Amino acid sequence: MNFTDSLSTNKHIIDDIRCAAHTVHSDVNQFYGNGLPYSYHLDSVAKYAIKYGHLVCNRQQDLLPLMFGAYFHDSIEDARLSYNDVTKTALSIGLSDEQAYTGAEIVYALTNEKGRTRKERANERYYEGIRLTPYAPFCKMCDRLANLAFSAQQIDKSNKHMLEVYRNELPHFISAIQPEKNIDIRLSVPDIMIAEAYALLSSQ
Repeated sequence: MNFTDSLSTNKHIIDDIRCAAHTVHSDVNQFYGNGLPYSYHLDSVAKYAIKYGHLVCNRQQDLLPLMFGAYFHDSIEDARLSYNDVTKTALSIGLSDEQAYTGAEIVYALTNEKGRTRKERANERYYEGIRLTPYAPFCKMCDRLANLAFSAQQIDKSNKHMLEVYRNELPHFISAIQPEKNIDIRLSVPDIMIAEAYALLSSQ
């Protein structure tokens, strides 16, 4: 499959996914950084999925679920959607039953556990779910790159703090989202993405 051609062919559906994701976060008044609309972050994650998706997605039918996962990855955790809401949304946009299931599973896998601290919310059960779900490791890495890039270009105290948090977490984070034996490309995290994460950190 030609990933770039498939993006072009499915542009109208991807645009619908993007608009729907923007809406669900706008409806709960969620913001990103210092008052930016949360759509800023969603678009950043999707840009990384577009940039590197050809390295993990080699099935035509998986392109839309992958992009859906990138745009909707925070919708259960932050936008008050249920798993069923996510599935229904995917179906309403035009994804098939199989595609909607794959997309919803990515979103579910990327939803933090209940916890009082960052460590409790991203515990071993959380990471195990990511490792076992096709495209979840990739989408989680897109999410981390988007957050890293944003924090690296900001100068306020909060973002400087988060950059150090990401710096300290990165070795464990990379290990935690990668299966020990990667026999399925859909579960992989391309080395070039890991290299970009370290490059963003070294620039600061």
